[in-house]
Amino acid sequence: MAKTVESIKKPTNRIPKPSDLNPRRAAKAELEDMTANGAIDAAYNDEDDVDTNNTRRVDFTGQGPLKNMSEVRHFFRTNSTPIYFFGATPVNLLGLDRWVRKFSYISYYDGWDGHHPRVFTPSEKPYIEFQSAEEINNWLLENPEVREYIDARRIPGGPRPKVAMVFFDEETEAICEELGYDLILPPASLRNHLDSKIVTTELGNAAGAPSVPNVLGTADSYAELQKLADGAGLGDDLVVQTPYGDSGKTTFFITNESDWNQYAKNIIGEQLKVMKRINNLPVAVEAVLTRCGTVVGPILTELAGYKQLTPYKGGWCGNEMHPEVVTETQRHRAIELVKAVGDGLNQAGYRGFFEVDVLIDTDTDEVYLGELNPRISGASAITNVTAGAYADVPLFLFHLLEYLDVDFKLDVDEINERWERLSGVDIWSHMIIKETDDIVQYITHAPRTGNYYLDARGKLQFSRNALDWHQLQNHKEVFFLRIYGAEDYRWKGADLGVLVTKAKLQYESKGKKRLSIDARHFISSIRALYKGIDVPPASSGE
Repeated sequence: MAKTVESIKKPTNRIPKPSDLNPRRAAKAELEDMTANGAIDAAYNDEDDVDTNNTRRVDFTGQGPLKNMSEVRHFFRTNSTPIYFFGATPVNLLGLDRWVRKFSYISYYDGWDGHHPRVFTPSEKPYIEFQSAEEINNWLLENPEVREYIDARRIPGGPRPKVAMVFFDEETEAICEELGYDLILPPASLRNHLDSKIVTTELGNAAGAPSVPNVLGTADSYAELQKLADGAGLGDDLVVQTPYGDSGKTTFFITNESDWNQYAKNIIGEQLKVMKRINNLPVAVEAVLTRCGTVVGPILTELAGYKQLTPYKGGWCGNEMHPEVVTETQRHRAIELVKAVGDGLNQAGYRGFFEVDVLIDTDTDEVYLGELNPRISGASAITNVTAGAYADVPLFLFHLLEYLDVDFKLDVDEINERWERLSGVDIWSHMIIKETDDIVQYITHAPRTGNYYLDARGKLQFSRNALDWHQLQNHKEVFFLRIYGAEDYRWKGADLGVLVTKAKLQYESKGKKRLSIDARHFISSIRALYKGIDVPPASSGE
């Protein structure tokens, strides 16, 4: 069992022998190594720091709005409102505790085995076959250990706990209301409404953020689909989308009746977005709609469909940011399109974080609205460590400003201009490593969460414990966040972990993107660190 702070500090009634001290010294050194390497930066970042007289804090309420980045940074470094990010893992917002005092993570999986001072995971987790991320978050909210953890850190008469997460539903809202937590996200009903690809298209059209040439309608036969497309001049090579669901599973490429017959069961009876098929470069852009305007983050490209990372054809498996993702002109036009989407969201009553998939036509250089994700996204892990984030504050902090009890009046245009200048100078990548073999296995050994490096012989070596990836320095270093560990099970499609590095993971050859040599080596090296026992298939006998 891993040593804890409590075991290190446990009092004794006798003078300990040197042999008694050795385990304590080792445990203390391990913990100090974790926290020192993690460099928790936010001021007063102590679990037990309770100052009911507020003698060491600045109260920003009633003192006029925050006017610049210096005041914003000071506000968050002296924040006294407890803020919790819930999720299966903390990966989306990992590292924000460096910037925000009282920011913690409630996670179902703990890749640090209790050593991260800001990650809490219940000790009692009976086996449950969760059907969605929303179910995991709701289970965590109702868990008695989690509720005790949050309640123990509430100050009588102090601010209510704030809760953020990627996925939630109306049940989540009801649980938070009962427990006295503030869910600092737009209403679930509004998010579900905006999630529709049809609604996104209409919102973009109204706001001046056009989609790829398209037509909206329904079709119960291939002839009806052709009629729709011909009326809009889209040609015969079509992309058809249904309103809801992951784009990889609700996007269909149709060039003839045979294609239609293959996908008809998923299309008939649905509202459809029928698009002209174009050669495109898809990029992801995160942003925050605030009362002062839309702050736009960096532009990232995606990793998708690599068989070394995912068993799902076309499945998303990471993002990367580097100077060559787009040209300066494309970057500027993409940012302007995202601002226009923000204007449309403002009209819809939305506030806070969102992500836009932008499609750049590689033949005409036109920039189009692809999809809208009204939530924190998988790209957030990289967005929050960019040069722009360290010049000012991470993008998600603008979301927190919008939902905390503080007034602010910031020059968003000036922020966007600075971030646009800085967005092309940084390199960050991450990839989600899934189990790709058709196996079911009980894990007996798994790699540690922390920093690794490639030695002179090209072998991946564990470097040190670490709390996040913010201290990576070069392309030979990686941070690995373990998701499934010893005594868990792995199966085809299971998320094994997330690898982050300051290096490009893809290159283009003969018009096709491929994983780099180092990327493939990182993946195979991490996989080699997993060991397990095969689980035989269930018996079909009586």
